[in-house]
Amino acid sequence: MAKFFSTLFLPLTLTFLFSSLVTAKPTSYSQRISPTSLGFHEEKLTHLHFYFHDVVSGPNPTMLILTNPPKSKIGLPFGTVVAIEDPLTLGPEPDSKVIGTAQGIYTSVCKDEMQLMMVMTFAFTEGEFNGSTLSVLGRNLIEIPVREMPIIGGTGAFRFARGYAQTNFEFIDFSKGDAIVEYNVYVSHYSTAYSAPTKSFDDDGLKYMVDPLLNQRSAN
Repeated sequence: MAKFFSTLFLPLTLTFLFSSLVTAKPTSYSQRISPTSLGFHEEKLTHLHFYFHDVVSGPNPTMLILTNPPKSKIGLPFGTVVAIEDPLTLGPEPDSKVIGTAQGIYTSVCKDEMQLMMVMTFAFTEGEFNGSTLSVLGRNLIEIPVREMPIIGGTGAFRFARGYAQTNFEFIDFSKGDAIVEYNVYVSHYSTAYSAPTKSFDDDGLKYMVDPLLNQRSAN
């Protein structure tokens, strides 16, 4: 009899445990982990210095005005929205080595003064930080000599980034709108090994993607 119950008990126990594992529902979607579990070992402070080229004139502008607000006494009327893909270079010269691009938008947010809200990403393409990015979100007070905006995050070698960027005009042409802006960026981030990702699609393949909004294929 004892042998019979022991033989029966083991399969029933295993069946119960297995069914408990299968039907058990998670009770939380978060857990505390150590930075080292993600390969983050030491936090460091990095200073980046480069130049931002915002080109309006000529055959190859790097910015595009997306709205048509009413005229005003300031250069960019209140409500103006601008899309940018501005080169970042080592030096202030237009032919200086390109080390990345600033991609994003800025909008005029003041009726009486030149104040911009900047939403952009610095995407680096050269050197130690090739393939990594930094995100900027903040107010840019154009009329003061040195402006400051926060760094709110990053990717790649700049994961968990935080810091600030200080900017000043190296050159500005008020009649054309062209500007070269010096950037000093101070950012805290973890030291981690990182290599730039490769493309999933080649450029030729992307030309044939269908635009879901316009319901047409790219012409170029």
